[in-house]
Amino acid sequence: MTAELEGLTPQQAWDMCQENSRTLLIDIRSSMEYLFVGHPKGALHVPWIDEPDWVVNPHFVTDVRKLMLGGVADNSEAGVPVVLICRSGKRSREAAAVLIQAGIQHVYHIDEGFEGELDAEHHRSTLGGWRHHKLPWEQC
Repeated sequence: MTAELEGLTPQQAWDMCQENSRTLLIDIRSSMEYLFVGHPKGALHVPWIDEPDWVVNPHFVTDVRKLMLGGVADNSEAGVPVVLICRSGKRSREAAAVLIQAGIQHVYHIDEGFEGELDAEHHRSTLGGWRHHKLPWEQC
């Protein structure tokens, strides 16, 4: 049986993280985005596509499995919720589909991402996204 991809609002994702300490919130944006644009407070970082080559991370599934099994999620892959976030929800949808295809269950992605879609003035974080909803975040 294959899991189905489920989208969450930023608030639903935050609530899931608060209700279940085993939930892994993984920011899949590039290292530069994660560090300088900011990221959800407490989010782990596993880039889906990263500099300098801007190709899909060939170790993405393995890296996520390591987080699931490496003590962060209580040494059991089964039942560990994995929530992915990117800038606007597009990359996280792709990455989540790959995790599901690899047999990982309970995979979610945040529809609005961290910054949401562009508004009429080509600004982000005004129409949606983690920051728009004033959820906890930090930057380096």
